[in-house]
Amino acid sequence: MDALLAALADPARWRLVGLLAERPRSVGVLAQLAEARQPQTTKHLQTLERAGVVTSQRTGQRRIYALRPAALRDLVAALSRLADTADRAGGPHETYERYGLNVRAERLASAESGWADGRSFRFLRSLAGRPDLVWRHLTEATLLARWWTPDDLRVAELTFEARPGGRIVQEYRDAEDADGSDLVVGRAEGVVEEVHPGERLVYRLSPLLPGGGPAFTAHVELTLRLTGAGTDLDVDFRITDSTVDAADFIAGIEIGFDQSLDKLAATLAATPDSTQRDTDTTDTTDTTDTRSTP
Repeated sequence: MDALLAALADPARWRLVGLLAERPRSVGVLAQLAEARQPQTTKHLQTLERAGVVTSQRTGQRRIYALRPAALRDLVAALSRLADTADRAGGPHETYERYGLNVRAERLASAESGWADGRSFRFLRSLAGRPDLVWRHLTEATLLARWWTPDDLRVAELTFEARPGGRIVQEYRDAEDADGSDLVVGRAEGVVEEVHPGERLVYRLSPLLPGGGPAFTAHVELTLRLTGAGTDLDVDFRITDSTVDAADFIAGIEIGFDQSLDKLAATLAATPDSTQRDTDTTDTTDTTDTRSTP
């Protein structure tokens, strides 16, 4: 496929392909129609033949070239597969476009400080596992690191001290930034305010701007309720102290938090039994400072 793409990338060769699509032609005729020298045309045709785009045969003293339609159809099929992958419903490209629309809308709204104060979001999830198990995934850094980032990101540094006044630090990078050489995607710092194990967790968290100042403050309240099937998690997310530069962060709240909670639900659904057994030997208010290294 690489040879095919390289062969077709040259405008002169692409012109020859167009002429051969009409009918097989000799080198001399192709050179005339393309308004090129015959030796140069011959080299282009040889390149196309090596790439499998054309075929040739000698007839008397002339060499006749013809197009191989199958090669172009293979290319079309490969390009269609790429387009279908990028265009699949609910995929990363759809999320990218949605985020772009949100960013433009929020930037128009962010005229002065406090512009987003009072904005709130609510998230609901029905999760597998009892409240004490879900609580561990909400408060233990080693378990938080499995889900507390949107898709395509990974935790690089995470501290969550599950006690009133406890410190929160969250830093994340691109999931494919294996060696940590790319820029940090985001960092947030905050404080735990209320802790009622298995029932209610309240904290505030501020994403940091590139200069280190807070973009806004998020006040997050998580409520857990035991159900027959597991645990209902209710999340209230409220904004204060919004700065003009917070628009890009706020534009991604709904998308990002939804993705994170979907990952939490998938994590609990995949291994509820094995994680539940660990609950018997682990204090539910245990805190951990974990740093991911490439």
